[in-house]
Amino acid sequence: MDTAQGYVLVTALALPLLAAGALLFVPGSQKMVARYFSAVIGAILLGLSVYVFLAYQAAGDVLQMQLRWAWIENVGFLGENGISLHLGVDGISALLTLLTGVVAFAGTLIAWKLEYRAKDFFILFWILIAGVYGTFFALDLFFFFFFYELAVVPLYMLIGIWGSTRKEYGAMKLTLMLVGGSVGIWIGIFAVVHEAGLGTFDLPTLWEAGQNGLISAETQKIIFPFFAVGCGVLAGLWPLHTWSPDGHMSAPTSVSMVHAGVLMKLGAFGIIRLGIQILPEGAEFWMPALLVLGTIGALYGAIAALTQRDFKLISGYSSVSHMGYVLIGLATLHEVGVSGAALQMFSHGVMTALVFLLIGALYDQAHTRDLSDFGGVAKVMPLWVIAYVMAGLANVGLPGLSGFTAEFHIFVGAFKTYPVFGGLAILAAAIAAAYMLRMFGVVFFGPLNPRWKDLKDLSPLETISAALLILSMLAMGLWWSPFTDRLANTVTSLPGVIS
Repeated sequence: MDTAQGYVLVTALALPLLAAGALLFVPGSQKMVARYFSAVIGAILLGLSVYVFLAYQAAGDVLQMQLRWAWIENVGFLGENGISLHLGVDGISALLTLLTGVVAFAGTLIAWKLEYRAKDFFILFWILIAGVYGTFFALDLFFFFFFYELAVVPLYMLIGIWGSTRKEYGAMKLTLMLVGGSVGIWIGIFAVVHEAGLGTFDLPTLWEAGQNGLISAETQKIIFPFFAVGCGVLAGLWPLHTWSPDGHMSAPTSVSMVHAGVLMKLGAFGIIRLGIQILPEGAEFWMPALLVLGTIGALYGAIAALTQRDFKLISGYSSVSHMGYVLIGLATLHEVGVSGAALQMFSHGVMTALVFLLIGALYDQAHTRDLSDFGGVAKVMPLWVIAYVMAGLANVGLPGLSGFTAEFHIFVGAFKTYPVFGGLAILAAAIAAAYMLRMFGVVFFGPLNPRWKDLKDLSPLETISAALLILSMLAMGLWWSPFTDRLANTVTSLPGVIS
């Protein structure tokens, strides 16, 4: 194990928790202290995330930067390495670590404008971010689930206290549905540990057990839906996606950015970690069903977005559609399609974080998100419009931006395995172009509505955040190899993935 680099993961995991603890001692009236402190923490985490991504060796072992601290072993049914804080990254989690650092730092700068209980907001925000890092780093099934829940639970308060537009309803619906999915994951976890009979929650050990037949094929087929549906709820799996648009509509801007940009990726990541890697025969059996549901989600989300008039609802349903692409890529079990799914998680994460940043910048001034209320906004908010056009073009897969890199891989993987579904996925992309172009025409161009003549363009902090997210989209769109090379070994090592 590379213990030295493993401490980088420990630092990235511990830092947001320590930040949340330190903020407890900051007086609530000292808002600027909480803001500056959080901005510094966000910048450090961004630096650590970039380091983890760049330090991951594409030609090295699949799992790198590993570190293990034993916790409970040789007690009851638990044997050696029963439950341990086992951390490490593969190519997929290294990419998602980078995504987390980028979106968390951008979200921290956007949260700067919060006035109501700013300290309390940042405490919950950093607990959530710690849960995200922990989920991507955890190589122990117990701690995977612990961090997964740690990332989800703060959403209830972040939306219920600082949200808007039916915030109590959105927070409660989101929490109930995600907890329901978590129950399925918990059942699947204990079923796997019991069936493996090894007395350990260590993920690499359980992966080996599933791949070597220690967990029978019939048992895998029974357990896999618990992981696929349980994690799929957070990934926006149709028809269990309905919490997502309501949650997006109610959440404050920085929470929407993290919610859509990062948290939904935890669900898809869980399908890989728990479903495909532990239960390969169950995955092979159920993937056609996941393909159908992912395709329906991609089409349904795009059509629903086309019918909406609220900025956030359009983006919320667009997220459901784009997460449908992720599920399509995973369901192909083809190395190109699965690579595309991982690339799409990053691409959609930075793109949708940018979109929610821009919606928040407009809503904070206009106090409305209805498309029909606007017109000619480009005349008074040129930077805002340029950034939104960049996000929109990434959304529809314009070459040179991250959306094209990801969707190209997904479509190729789909056509190599299920050509009909590949065609339906492209149809969903065409519908996405329709709703983005409609938004451009209605809101950005034409005569300026006199009501909005005093709108101000992006603030310096909003500009920095938007520039960071746009740079991320351009990096993946123009220079594929740093991303695809780091994914290659991990994807080909997944059981059942064909080339």
